[in-house]
Amino acid sequence: MAENRRILITGAAGRVGTFLRTGLAELGWTIRGFDLVMPEDPGSARWFIGDIGDPAALDAAMRDTDVVVHLAAIPVEDRFERILKTNIDGTYQVFDAAVRAGVPRVLAASSNHAVGYYECADYRDTPIGVDVLPRPDTFYGVSKAFMESIGSYYADRHGLRVACVRIGSCFAEPRSRRMLDTWLSPGDATRLFHALATAPDLRYEIVYGISANKTAWWDLENARRLGYDPQDDSDIFAERIEAAATVDADPTDPEYRYLGGRFTTILPPE
Repeated sequence: MAENRRILITGAAGRVGTFLRTGLAELGWTIRGFDLVMPEDPGSARWFIGDIGDPAALDAAMRDTDVVVHLAAIPVEDRFERILKTNIDGTYQVFDAAVRAGVPRVLAASSNHAVGYYECADYRDTPIGVDVLPRPDTFYGVSKAFMESIGSYYADRHGLRVACVRIGSCFAEPRSRRMLDTWLSPGDATRLFHALATAPDLRYEIVYGISANKTAWWDLENARRLGYDPQDDSDIFAERIEAAATVDADPTDPEYRYLGGRFTTILPPE
């Protein structure tokens, strides 16, 4: 149990934020939600409405907080100036506010798109680890590589305990062949962030955020060492997804060739 400790989730009204604020509350965490809007079902969370670019709003939300889960971001490719404002400067603001408030631990949602240009075929037999250099596939991916770097800086300079989670595809169920490899179930998302929030030996880590999928491309060793014990496997959905597929998977299709999938073909909007 979390012993009634307080956890602030930025982007708490989003899909992953909703999974986490629901699941973590069931594990005993006192939830604080921070977002631009309040969801239709706010649950038991205490809500702070604001922008992560607003230091005063962050200061108010982080007061007497034990852990910050930073999810707030533009979650897709966009113009660089928008990514810069929300994903890059916003992430800086969150880390800096955590230091001002004396919050000891920040768990930040990175992405597989920080390493999106690695080719899947190279990691079918030996899953990719966290020791590879970033190869972002979009400005969005660049912002996640920045997140990992600034997290390392704040860990070393200010002594924050930091984990950056390269989340795969966090949905209630996998929706495609690709998601059989990249799926993170809501239950395992809760288990992962709970483990990172309570791991006594966390200093700075990058971990992959996926379930125990038989066909996973990513190595879960670091996450398991910190206490993550995934319980779900996308394989239970494989027969249905394969039966619904209209064509065979083409290994030259960017969706299956690269870890970042079709993000490698997306251009920012005009």
